[in-house]
Amino acid sequence: MSDRQPGPPSANELPWVFEALLFVSEEPQTAGALARAAGVGEGSARKALQRLAAEYEARGLRLQEDGQRYQLVTAPEYAPYVAELLGQGPGQRLSRAALETLTIIAYRQPCTRAEIEGIRGVNSDRLVAMLEGRGLIENTGQADAPGRPKLYRTTMRFLEHFGIRSPRDLPPLPEDEPQPEAAM
Repeated sequence: MSDRQPGPPSANELPWVFEALLFVSEEPQTAGALARAAGVGEGSARKALQRLAAEYEARGLRLQEDGQRYQLVTAPEYAPYVAELLGQGPGQRLSRAALETLTIIAYRQPCTRAEIEGIRGVNSDRLVAMLEGRGLIENTGQADAPGRPKLYRTTMRFLEHFGIRSPRDLPPLPEDEPQPEAAM
């Protein structure tokens, strides 16, 4: 390793700098954090991240983002091979009720347990706890409402689990269904 301080990389090199940074990161990173580490502006960082994502289209990795953070993940079509190598085999399946709950959170995020139960019509405490325990949803604070209920949103693990690159890539809801009021 060299002792010299790196200068900002060229525009051609920047996607590969981000690839290296994301490869060693244990947690998803924001575009701002990546930009600071590389010594470039956030606009340049976002362009380089788009280029990196495009480069991965024909490869075994994907650049996943949730609108705020980025991480490298296995391309969904190669996940069974990775699971086999790691001795995990087919993953635990989610029940229909868990999928319903997860769908509500994905399309309404952030939302409260009471909002979930209002749509499902049944108590969802156990399901929310299970989804949070599996890392598919996370508590993102408290609503500015009586009792200050917890707000939930999907996680990067949710995106990875379902092979979705970003919440914007969720399929549209059917036209005859009422559209969620909350935006992502």
